[in-house]
Amino acid sequence: MGKCLFFSSKSYGYLTRVGAFDNKLAVYHYHNASDSLGGRQDSGRMIPRITMNDMPPALAEMLRPKVERLGYLGEFFQCAANQPDALMSFMKLTDELKEALPDNMTEIVALTVSSRMSNVYERRQHERLSLKFGFGEQWLRDVLSLGESSSSMKPEERLVQQLVLAVLKTNGHDAGGELDRVVEAIGAKQAIAVLLLIGRYITHALLVNTLKLAPPVPSPLERL
Repeated sequence: MGKCLFFSSKSYGYLTRVGAFDNKLAVYHYHNASDSLGGRQDSGRMIPRITMNDMPPALAEMLRPKVERLGYLGEFFQCAANQPDALMSFMKLTDELKEALPDNMTEIVALTVSSRMSNVYERRQHERLSLKFGFGEQWLRDVLSLGESSSSMKPEERLVQQLVLAVLKTNGHDAGGELDRVVEAIGAKQAIAVLLLIGRYITHALLVNTLKLAPPVPSPLERL
């Protein structure tokens, strides 16, 4: 696989990927969110997009495996890199919580928060990741239904999603019953990991939605 070059416009938030794959030139343009999300004004236009070359070396090295795996540097990271130390802490928190939970629970939290908070950017990423993990299209559609359909979900998966939805609906003030049931199903340590992961994905959604960042990839469900 050939090397990829990344270009971004600090004014408009465009992300372009140019790379040579199998001796063919592939070019991808990811336009700003005002093009993709109903023509809304790009409220993040004054936030500089930081490229890999402009990042502190420690942050660039931390991001490098993700960029090589995905084939692009997401605009979320380009924006959040304006606070490099905080971004590295955010990424470390994400990695540690993913280690604390099985993949299916992580994906349920990510998909539920991103769907409820209309974070299309993150939801599409985790749609693709869930299918890559082998959870299946029906499972993915059940999770995205946010409780309307759950035939393919395990009982403990339903309980975790119910907790996420209760936390989001009540700002955490009236989710005690749901939390107790999750603790009984998966234990206190994993229940706390779920709560921390909810906070992680809320943080991501608030930044993406405020900056009107466009999804970097299409939904895999559109092709199924």
